[in-house]
Amino acid sequence: MLSPVVEPLERLAGARITSTEAYRDAGWSKALAGTRARQSVVFKVQRVAQLLPDRFGLHVFDAWRPLALQSELFDAAYSDPHLPPGFVAEPVSDPRFPPPHLTGGTVDLTLSFDGVPLSLGTPFDGFTSDAHTDEFEAIGGAICELRRLLYWSMRSEGFVVLNCEWWHFEYGTRRWAALTGNEPIFGPCE
Repeated sequence: MLSPVVEPLERLAGARITSTEAYRDAGWSKALAGTRARQSVVFKVQRVAQLLPDRFGLHVFDAWRPLALQSELFDAAYSDPHLPPGFVAEPVSDPRFPPPHLTGGTVDLTLSFDGVPLSLGTPFDGFTSDAHTDEFEAIGGAICELRRLLYWSMRSEGFVVLNCEWWHFEYGTRRWAALTGNEPIFGPCE
């Protein structure tokens, strides 16, 4: 059962945070203007940005998205029969099982350095095995260290990561609840 907590969507912005409207800029027809997330998620992302080492910040690609865009992305991604399940959530309209981005509790982001977004081994939405959160652990190096910085910074504010997308963090969603032993906080937000 979802908590009765009702939080508005807010613009995801702040000191040391840059963003793009990744899907709108790429021409997706169902993408909307602005990058928004639930109020508490915005606050948590702002805190992460402030706690990063000097010259580092966060660059947001995407957060809340409408079901119509989720459907458009899912259909396009899975037109590739070789794409394994799990990279793009199914656009389910059942309010008990909302896709994570539809809740406003999910944010896709990377680190930035002096305001320049960093590609941590793959581009955003690069659906390959290199996108797995722990892919560079065995070899170490700068990408591994930067992914660790992003991961542990987001974890410090209670976010969980999707294991196959190093850029995808959730708070208050069904996945977050399952991984943390809590009840989901957010349902769908249209």
